[in-house]
Amino acid sequence: MPNINKINDAWVASGQKVADLDAKISAALLDDKFDKEAFASLKEDRDTEAARRDSLKEAVDEERKAQEIANMNPKDITPLNGNEEDIKNKFVKDFKDMIRHDPRMNAVTSSETDDGAAGLTIPSDIQTAINTLVRQYASLEPYVNVEKVTTNKGSRVYEKFSGITPLVNLDDDSATIGNNDDPGLVIVKYVIKRFAGINTATNSLLKDTAENILAWLSDWIAKKVVVTRNLKIIEAMNKAPKKPTLANFDDIKHMANTAVDPAIRATSIFLTNTSGFDILTTVKDVEGRYLMQPSVTNPEVYMIGGKPVVEIEDRWLPDVGTKEAPAHPLYFGDLKQAVTLFDRENMSLYTTDVGGGAFETDTTKIRVIDRFDVQPTDTEAFVAGSFTAIADQQVTTPAASK
Repeated sequence: MPNINKINDAWVASGQKVADLDAKISAALLDDKFDKEAFASLKEDRDTEAARRDSLKEAVDEERKAQEIANMNPKDITPLNGNEEDIKNKFVKDFKDMIRHDPRMNAVTSSETDDGAAGLTIPSDIQTAINTLVRQYASLEPYVNVEKVTTNKGSRVYEKFSGITPLVNLDDDSATIGNNDDPGLVIVKYVIKRFAGINTATNSLLKDTAENILAWLSDWIAKKVVVTRNLKIIEAMNKAPKKPTLANFDDIKHMANTAVDPAIRATSIFLTNTSGFDILTTVKDVEGRYLMQPSVTNPEVYMIGGKPVVEIEDRWLPDVGTKEAPAHPLYFGDLKQAVTLFDRENMSLYTTDVGGGAFETDTTKIRVIDRFDVQPTDTEAFVAGSFTAIADQQVTTPAASK
């Protein structure tokens, strides 16, 4: 425990240094006596410290996982049942045979699915393990609406939350039921797209155990899925109305009070990256209290005005703005109302030892294909804000207000 506390303290301190350097960079940009060399040096210091901060965060996460495993009750560890063991072993055997180009697998790898892709389909049991890993990599997927689909394209009808009208009161049992108001309805079309990534495996992989092969595959695929799906979710999030740059405590409070429909506010959250989260932890109100307070029921969860603040690592939720003047994102609203991910749930693998430079290096290229689409459904349910620094709330006196 002392080790993780020491690393965590170093991470927090490093985050503060990054925030201080960001503030200096912003000040340098506004300085009439702009010094190009000094500005470049500031940016280099900030980037170096940011890399150190991110590495410390990785170390904190690894220590936490190690402690969770060490403290796990043996009673909570359940072995695979016979059916799950058979599915796992069969998949690994098929995977090895595909790498060896066993004739038995020719029919599998050459056959095409309904969306024109070939390969070894990853069974649902293995996908469950992958999805468990996905959640550990700060995925944005849990915060959006996810709909499982079985077709490659389709459409859904959505009613914007702010435009929902009540049902009509029928006083007479024989009264005719009229149509609902149509203007509030929008049609959202989805087209499942294929997203692919390639990894290189040495021939020694075939000699490894089934457990190690599955762990390696699951970890690699999970990282690819998180990066790809986060990118598409962020693209949909950024189609939400933009808010002016946030500069002080009251700007954030104002956004929470007015940005979305009051009915949506009840299920809304704040969402920012680690750099933004670090700055928000230092902001105080006029009485010296921090803007963010730990939840009474769960101290690990921080709140602003009773709304949870979700932190996503910078690598998964990068800063916005320009390279010269980066800004930290701060979204507010109900993402499940605003964005839908249509999941085809049809991951597949394909291998080659000839293409992509595999022949020259005597290796095997493994391609994974994920099938999904992300569409904004109610852009009024979410707003996109940003900030470089947030000033503390200032005391307002009658004399100062004149």
